[in-house]
Amino acid sequence: MKICITSTGNNLDSLLDQRFGRCSYFIIYDVDTGEYEAVENSAVSEMHGAGIRAAQGVSQKGVKAIITGNIGPNASNVLSASGIDILAGIDGMVSDNVEQFKAGKLETLKGPNVPGHFGSGQGMQGGGMGSGMGRGRFKHGQD
Repeated sequence: MKICITSTGNNLDSLLDQRFGRCSYFIIYDVDTGEYEAVENSAVSEMHGAGIRAAQGVSQKGVKAIITGNIGPNASNVLSASGIDILAGIDGMVSDNVEQFKAGKLETLKGPNVPGHFGSGQGMQGGGMGSGMGRGRFKHGQD
């Protein structure tokens, strides 16, 4: 059975990446053989639809479960429609999450646990409204 763990790096000693659609790597781990493959997430820089594209790519790898920190509604829907279980990962290394999976200690998510666009980093961008070109009315020495 193959599982997928979102990862910050390309090996089992890497940390679990808390973001699904924008993780750096997917570690595809075969529970039966102990072999794994690191797949770079090609959807990480997508402006829109990173979760959907990542979910489609992972589902083509034949995995039966995803271990991640957070997953949005679009990716969750694609994975659920493909019959892939979504499990809440623990902080720590990918290898720790593999062991927790084997021991049956990870929580199964029933759906998304964050809103859409959660990991895209758009929360604080574009906060300023002006261009800094205003001509103030205050003159030095006046109240």
